Amino acid sequence: MRCRRTGRPPEQALASNSVERFVVTGGSRLAGEVLIPGAKNSVLKLMAASLLAPGTTTLSAVPDILDVDVMADVLSALGARVGRDLAAGTISIETPDVPGAVADPELVRRIRASVAILGPLVGRRGEARVALPGGDAIGARALDMHVDGLRRLGAVVDIEDGALVARSSGRLQGAAIWLDFPSVGATENLLMASVLAKGTTVIDNAAREPEIADLCEFLARMGARIEGIGGSTLVVDGVEELRPVAHETVPDRIVAGTYAIGAVMTEGDVMIRHGRAEHLGIVLEKLAAAGARIEPGADGFRVSSTGRPRSIDVVTLPYPGFPTDLLPQVIALEAVSQGISLITENVFDSRFVFCRELLRLGAQLRTDGHHVVVRPAPRLAGASVVASDVRAGAGLVLAGLVAEGTTVVHEVHHIDRGYAGFVENLCALGADIRRERDVAVA
Repeated sequence: MRCRRTGRPPEQALASNSVERFVVTGGSRLAGEVLIPGAKNSVLKLMAASLLAPGTTTLSAVPDILDVDVMADVLSALGARVGRDLAAGTISIETPDVPGAVADPELVRRIRASVAILGPLVGRRGEARVALPGGDAIGARALDMHVDGLRRLGAVVDIEDGALVARSSGRLQGAAIWLDFPSVGATENLLMASVLAKGTTVIDNAAREPEIADLCEFLARMGARIEGIGGSTLVVDGVEELRPVAHETVPDRIVAGTYAIGAVMTEGDVMIRHGRAEHLGIVLEKLAAAGARIEPGADGFRVSSTGRPRSIDVVTLPYPGFPTDLLPQVIALEAVSQGISLITENVFDSRFVFCRELLRLGAQLRTDGHHVVVRPAPRLAGASVVASDVRAGAGLVLAGLVAEGTTVVHEVHHIDRGYAGFVENLCALGADIRRERDVAVA
């Protein structure tokens, strides 16, 4: 059997004793269509925002990924009733009149996005205790801006026994907040905290990612008053209460970008349904510079390529710059491109951990601080590699698609945290890949 289509069993929704790997045989060309689900980086924050209003919130276009399962358990532990319909891609969250204030620390430490419950809880019920979050090993993500912003809104915030504890004696008070860096997480937390605050809050140097705009539109549908959506300054006029609503999650631009890069690496031709080209402006410009043909359509965009891609230089920056979440994938692309490329990472300090694994496949690269120089390798050859985070795992799979022989990617639970049906989708596009129990580490 060339490609066994085995999905993630439901019982693996949380940590499991089952350790799995992906086995990739190189040489296949990706061609066909792939449907892009809702964004991981949006749906988790939308789920957290449901805490702002009692009643039932319904989200659609929800990806079937591990992080959604963990966030669902985080909310359940706070008293919400969460239901999933995997076939329909929906999730319903029934928030109680008074949600809990103390988040389960074991659940919170599994995903960094869990810190997003801090703003809604302190904004709505005046107190929250959230353990310092876990997640990918890609470097420090300081919470200073979250804390400073909440303090400006009138909360008392301390760190007690490894947890952030925020309290407010009454409604938070609107304030002027300047972020030293356009942090996505800080923007989201302060936005959610301020929608129920008294008066006007101005968040300057706010993050501009499409997922932020999606959260703003969701909150506005709930009754929040927000101006400047999509820009770097958000003005929030606080309201006394919000109502639960139904909302469709914005498509995942990182997943779309991953398949686009895979199409270029394999000299393929892939129609990316529901992908929004406007959310991947600089990424698609770079792929075009590498020799790809990009054709936007009414329901997505098509990426096709012939011949070995040309080398490109990439610098990661906050949106609308090149996203750090596509850095491993583009490094994999450069490993099989013509010429020398310089890749610069400006967001996370440990993204280049991925490079050690890519070297095992024969890539010619050298790291220097937050730069990596990639030289054209005669070929990549299959080897055993380990996924250290969501995007590193995806990058290693893409490299395995073009490597000679077989590449075995271990620790694929990281990939399952961000890519729904990754094996199945790649199989449908013509890849030779299968999921199996990792007997070597079981």
